[in-house]
Amino acid sequence: MTATTTDSTDNQHGAADGHAPRHPALAALTVGAIGVVFGDIGTSPLYAFREALSQSAADGIDPSEILGVLSLALWTLFLVVTVKYVIFLMRADNQGEGGVLALAALARRSLGIRSRLALILGAAGASLFYGDAIITPALSVLSAMEGLRTIPAAASIFDEGLIRLCTIVILIGLFLIQSRGTAQVSKLFGPICILWFFVIGGLGIWHIADEPSIARVIWPGYGISFLATHGVTGLFVLGAVFLTVTGAEALTADMGHFGRLPIRIGWFSLVLPALMLNYLGQGAFALSALERAAASGQTFTNQDWFFLMAPESFRPALIVLAGMATVIAAQAVITGAFSLTQQAIQLGFLPRLRVRQTSADFQGQIYLPAINWLLLFGVLVLVIQFKTSSAMAAAYGIAVTGTMVVTTCLAYLVVRHRWGWGRPLALAAILPFLALDLIFFGANILRVIEGGWVPLLVGAAVGLIIYTWVRGRGIVSAFEKRQAIPLADLAAALAKRPPERVPGTAVFLTANPASAPGALLHNLKHNKVLHAQNLIMTIRTADRPVVQPEYRAHVERLDDNFATVVLTYGFMETPDVPRDLPRDLGVEQRQMGLDPMKTSFFIGRNTLKPEAEKGMPLWQDRLFMFLQRNASDPTDFLRIPPGKVLELGEQVTV
Repeated sequence: MTATTTDSTDNQHGAADGHAPRHPALAALTVGAIGVVFGDIGTSPLYAFREALSQSAADGIDPSEILGVLSLALWTLFLVVTVKYVIFLMRADNQGEGGVLALAALARRSLGIRSRLALILGAAGASLFYGDAIITPALSVLSAMEGLRTIPAAASIFDEGLIRLCTIVILIGLFLIQSRGTAQVSKLFGPICILWFFVIGGLGIWHIADEPSIARVIWPGYGISFLATHGVTGLFVLGAVFLTVTGAEALTADMGHFGRLPIRIGWFSLVLPALMLNYLGQGAFALSALERAAASGQTFTNQDWFFLMAPESFRPALIVLAGMATVIAAQAVITGAFSLTQQAIQLGFLPRLRVRQTSADFQGQIYLPAINWLLLFGVLVLVIQFKTSSAMAAAYGIAVTGTMVVTTCLAYLVVRHRWGWGRPLALAAILPFLALDLIFFGANILRVIEGGWVPLLVGAAVGLIIYTWVRGRGIVSAFEKRQAIPLADLAAALAKRPPERVPGTAVFLTANPASAPGALLHNLKHNKVLHAQNLIMTIRTADRPVVQPEYRAHVERLDDNFATVVLTYGFMETPDVPRDLPRDLGVEQRQMGLDPMKTSFFIGRNTLKPEAEKGMPLWQDRLFMFLQRNASDPTDFLRIPPGKVLELGEQVTV
């Protein structure tokens, strides 16, 4: 039980770290990946082409604009998702895990003492993700419900208000079931999404047959010509075109659940072909509609091309299927928010929050009540405030492009410092991706007034919380260090003049095992006793997702009275101190067994006092105190039975 956590755990992650799983497992993982990873990007055809085309519709739409928008959409899919994420960024994983915080942890490990940049980028990416997390459920479900207006018999019944009401009911139901877990219903995600991709691909093929020449937009010259001739309008279109790749971040964020091979197989074999066929079909359908309008002398208007592609008799079934697909996409984002929050808590970005396991079989199935209700509140505000998916679409791109810029910057740090590439090679690999991300980010920034301020506001609020929490904890930690006494000195003093001893084991939790915990000092000062056995315990978070059980505990014996125990967890794991507490502590030739029934846990809990002249500004002091008060009880977070905990502390000025 004296093993330390080392990089040898990096290669013990099975299929997730790139090793190919067996064929039956590969098929199951691929189906699961299609149901979870591609839910968001798979529902983009509901609104992406329509919104991109509407940006150039101010002075009418001609065939070259349809071809240009379509070409930009296809090449965005190819460059951003296929080349950047599937081919390149999926190689930059942290023990199989991806996503912005996993990359930040990997970059921090590579940079060592210079890791502040990776820390800042990780916090920025996490902050922007929450903006994405409230927009995705609102936009996707609302756009599916708007398909009801394309049914002539229902158009007069389902006005804008009723569609919003249906959307709100579905979203409330979705968030209400989160506490029950999604292990059972998630088994349907894969088959439903596979059916979805076959249906949208089939609709695309059906309309491509009406206008086979639409395939010429695969030549990038149409998109380049459109941008060259449309000036600022072209940038607005480019910002809307980016809606075709919303959800691309999930390809790396969910690597730990499925592995990169199943995700790549799902993308190339089904998802990419289905998306390309559907966008081509929408373009062909729009061209045919434009030709018919011109022939009849009518005005051509931008419409809900996705649903209108389907025959009227099939449209109700398509709306139901779209509703299920968008709920799955929303579920994937909600689950991602839970997972990201757990990582942020473990990495010290956020205060402890209550985390509940909703599945006995899968550790990743978690539920965070506070995040769930905050997301629901944000989603409902968006639906009520923006009213339509078109109004909401302007807010979507900024959150996604901002996260992508952060991810690309972190990827450079990994490529340069983890993979050991020279600066010229690393820049040559990353700069084209960064330039592409910045172009899209700049195009979306133009839409700040239309709604892009929403994710920026959410990101800024989360960023402020992260900054306040990290800085406040730093102040408290500095105070504790100033008051600290080296544990070795205290142990030597107590050996010479031992206090009264009481039977049992005392476990003192502290951030620094080299110093005597404040709770220990207070116990000696006020109770004037020392337990028969005393463990100075520290909980640490590794910069890897999972730490194998054999590397969990590191024990060092100081003398007959004291031992230090360091429990190390991955940033995807939930601590469980009673379970992982070592039962045997070696002392020379004898073993001292720990009896859980005779073990007490001592936790330091300081009282915070705001002061304008010291530390943070007064308003930030109060925010930090609010976060501290509302943080989950450490006994709950560490799975310690409440009846075995004593809390001791003092007043700290922040």
